[in-house]
Amino acid sequence: MIQRFGEKLRALRMRHGMTMQQLADALGYTSTGHISDIETNRRQPTAELAVKTALLFNVTTDQLLRDDLELDNNG
Repeated sequence: MIQRFGEKLRALRMRHGMTMQQLADALGYTSTGHISDIETNRRQPTAELAVKTALLFNVTTDQLLRDDLELDNNG
């Protein structure tokens, strides 16, 4: 159900012109390793990360977590 979370996270990061380090900082991580693992689907996001990401990029958690929903152009 959340196979595309990493893809969506990367798309949002790129759309907002953020580096992986800037995203890690904004989400409360000290390094980019966790973010990299999620973007490349080596790790699944926690509920806390999904909520923080949704708030940061002004999208819904449904848009992030449901593979059948796309991100809108505002995200």
